[in-house]
Amino acid sequence: MIRKLFFLLLMCTALTGLGQTRTEEANRAVFNKIEFFINTQMTDSIYNLASDAFKEQVSQNQLTFMLQNLYQLGRITDVEVEDFKGQTATYRVFFTEGRQLLAKLAVDSTYRYSTLAFTVADNDAKEVEKPEKEEVISQVETETPLDFYIDSVANTYIKKGNTQSLAVAVFHQNKYKTFLYGETEKGNSTLPTENTLYEIGSITKVFTATLLADLVTKGIIQLDDSITPFLPDSVSSNPSLKGITFKTLANHTAGLPRMADNWNRIAGFDEKDPFAVYDQKALFGFLKGYKASHEPGEEYEYSNLGYGLLTELIAIVSKKPYTQCLQEIISAPLQLSNTTDKPDAEKQQTILPGLDKDGNITPLWNWKVMVGAGGLKSNIRDLMLFVVEQFKMPENELQNAMALTRQFTFFTPDNTDIGLAWHMSMMDGIIYFHHTGGTDGSSSFIGFSPDTKTAVVVLSNAAESVHPISTEIMEKLLGE
Repeated sequence: MIRKLFFLLLMCTALTGLGQTRTEEANRAVFNKIEFFINTQMTDSIYNLASDAFKEQVSQNQLTFMLQNLYQLGRITDVEVEDFKGQTATYRVFFTEGRQLLAKLAVDSTYRYSTLAFTVADNDAKEVEKPEKEEVISQVETETPLDFYIDSVANTYIKKGNTQSLAVAVFHQNKYKTFLYGETEKGNSTLPTENTLYEIGSITKVFTATLLADLVTKGIIQLDDSITPFLPDSVSSNPSLKGITFKTLANHTAGLPRMADNWNRIAGFDEKDPFAVYDQKALFGFLKGYKASHEPGEEYEYSNLGYGLLTELIAIVSKKPYTQCLQEIISAPLQLSNTTDKPDAEKQQTILPGLDKDGNITPLWNWKVMVGAGGLKSNIRDLMLFVVEQFKMPENELQNAMALTRQFTFFTPDNTDIGLAWHMSMMDGIIYFHHTGGTDGSSSFIGFSPDTKTAVVVLSNAAESVHPISTEIMEKLLGE
């Protein structure tokens, strides 16, 4: 897949033209915007920065496909200027997944890019300097070779200079174990516990999908029902929304972009707290003028916007706020006492401060209409209870809803399958379900295999991705 990505990006280089001469400062200002949009996966915003000449050669669908592969490299952690010739700057771009690319950017007089291309960096590229910690406190019982393996993998993450705490929970061979590392605050020598709250980002989507599935299994709606009857007339009259169903929202095939193009243009927008002011008015305002580029159900395109809309629809159909549905349908039956959108100080619910890509404290995110896309906070105890419930043969309404979320609905471009929110991968004939999450100050992973009754939950209060170590742990357990 990575080789395929680089080939496609090189194709993009061949298609783009040259722009007018601009200063290096103007070029870097545009690249700074592109960096932010890559890290927040705002594909539409990146395309909107392109010049007309670029758009004539590269369609939005072509750029979307290339960027979806680029996003698999993780967030951009650092950028260095390699060269600046004529109107074209070359930047060395460092990603959280350990990859480095060279980015070429030319900007015209209107601050639009006429060239945007990424190529593989040379083998002698220098590594991002991340001084490791000499010692990290931990609470780990290493009784088996597997325990030692998990501890070793976890240490490769927590010893990085831009991380602070790490909580890992494993259920395997009918045993539940936790692996706890680091400090809840720098210098306080206090370990996280299984009840320590973290932002879980897009793992929220599996809860939202479960609420949708609950409405379906109760016969209130059907997955293939159109969403337009549930929207205000001023929104539902948009013909581009006619083919969107509850299923296409839940499996990212509705054709909606990753985020609305008015996402960062709402009064009061703060890039450090990007979802705090995006409300129903803003969401419906975008949908009224939305123009589809293809029919729903044809292509997979990961969409936070789609899950924001799904959140609103669940509330409309249920005639209850999303958070009330979450409490009644999932949290109360499973006793998930610490899964919430807003920690309650009276219940002694505290959440760790987040660390950005450089290891600096960054604000926690607040949410309105987009809460069901990424706004929940939780801990390894609650998430493990949620996962273990997936192992049971469906006998009640919640278990039936969970089973529905695990049914195949579509093939994704990276050769995995998707149900409702859950992505599915296969290792040696064993299917496991998984989802990741991330904010500017957190990274998370949840994965499980019903056939082997194996589960892994990993939470960190740092933007440094836990996906590599989580996948390594998950696949090690499945190989046992």
